[in-house]
Amino acid sequence: MQCRHVPPCPGAADTDREAARVVATHPEQGWSLLCNGVVSFDDCGELLPDGRAVAAPVRAGLALAARAEASLGIRHAAIGGRTH
Repeated sequence: MQCRHVPPCPGAADTDREAARVVATHPEQGWSLLCNGVVSFDDCGELLPDGRAVAAPVRAGLALAARAEASLGIRHAAIGGRTH
């Protein structure tokens, strides 16, 4: 798929590929097709035109929340409580 915008949108191999314009969107299914041929998913994952999948980045907030829950369990166990 070739972009016809002026100036042209980033290509599918570029690091800023998600900056390309949307040519079709299906919000009920959670994806959009960009003019560079990339399928962009709502969770920030991508499917490239050559079939490779790019995983969504791990959210720092989710990792921190999981770490906080784990540390609370350790503290709770240290003071004689049970953890589940």
